[in-house]
Amino acid sequence: MTADDIRQSILEKLECEFIEILGGDGTHFEGTIVSGLFDGLNRVKQHQMVFNALGDKMKSEIHALSMKTYTPNEWNQLKT
Repeated sequence: MTADDIRQSILEKLECEFIEILGGDGTHFEGTIVSGLFDGLNRVKQHQMVFNALGDKMKSEIHALSMKTYTPNEWNQLKT
């Protein structure tokens, strides 16, 4: 499992305005995901959406995914 594999798996299930996945040792990853689908959801629900997009990969191929999730509005505010 590579960072690109994770990125592609997420993109297949979630519309993202921005996504970056960084891999450390091949089983522990960090990600930043920006999606309009996150509007109105708390962080826990946002993270659950990402984990659901990854499905069984989270049980077998990915040991840990630390992530930051943002709505497009939150993301734009961070960049200014």
